[in-house]
Amino acid sequence: MPLAIHPDDVRAAAARIRPLARRTPVMTSAGFDAQAGVRVFFKCENLQRGGAFKIRGASNLILSLPPEALARGIVTYSSGNHAQATAIASRHVGAHATIVMPEDAPRLKMESTRSYGATIVTYNRHTENREAIADALIKESGATVVPPFDHPMIMAGQGTAALELLQETGHLDALITPVGGGGLLSGCATIAKDLHRAIRVFGAEPEGANDTFLSMQAGHQVTVAHPDTIADGLRSPRPGNLTFPVIQSLAEQIVLVTDDEIRATVKFLLLRLKILVEPSGAVPAAAVLFHKLPQGIRSVGVVLSGGNVDFEDLVRY
Repeated sequence: MPLAIHPDDVRAAAARIRPLARRTPVMTSAGFDAQAGVRVFFKCENLQRGGAFKIRGASNLILSLPPEALARGIVTYSSGNHAQATAIASRHVGAHATIVMPEDAPRLKMESTRSYGATIVTYNRHTENREAIADALIKESGATVVPPFDHPMIMAGQGTAALELLQETGHLDALITPVGGGGLLSGCATIAKDLHRAIRVFGAEPEGANDTFLSMQAGHQVTVAHPDTIADGLRSPRPGNLTFPVIQSLAEQIVLVTDDEIRATVKFLLLRLKILVEPSGAVPAAAVLFHKLPQGIRSVGVVLSGGNVDFEDLVRY
């Protein structure tokens, strides 16, 4: 079966999202390199509009919709970063967004989403199904769903982060991104392998939300019923139907990190690089810092996927 996206889809997305998505900086740190034992290039999506890479995919899909679809509104479901991105892109095109969010989502992400004019519908992630709630809203209004990861336009949009990174750095031995539902990893792997065939692509997950790791081992999608990790953006219970075949085909391995390793990395990035990265965004950096990648890699691109952290939580890290 053909994969859901092609490298040219990522290139097209890069042009489409230019009015909304920033070209984020690439940072380096001699101190991080020394501790990790590898040359690291950080793609700082924590400095992206909305505080995360999600604006890339959301704007790629929303900016492609015809006026009649925008008039009926936008619906999505998200723990926070995709919610904010969808709200920002919807406001840009004059469409109303309704976001289904877990009631325990970080307060900062909820407040930011509301500030962009979106309506929030909360649910209990342990007893209710967010997709079912979204489907009911769509049937009622005729709105367009903007999924957080499992859509070709979303995947292609997310891949523009790796396109920008590799345009700036040139060839790297490896690339690593966090993995939730797989939109970022699948999009980034698609363009990275096209630009540099020999690049080694990895995903990083928390041990308590290791559905893609288990799925790669099993050779099919595996569900983790109640993911448990401080990385709230990576709690998707299973990889996507479209994203997983891409990951299977193009990613070499999914590596796991502990919550304590994530906390230590958030602290390192804040104190040494002077950048705030949320736990989900710090997961791939933690994998590099704690030597989870195979031997022989001399240079690696790391996508720091977001920087939205409640201050009260940051103090506890």
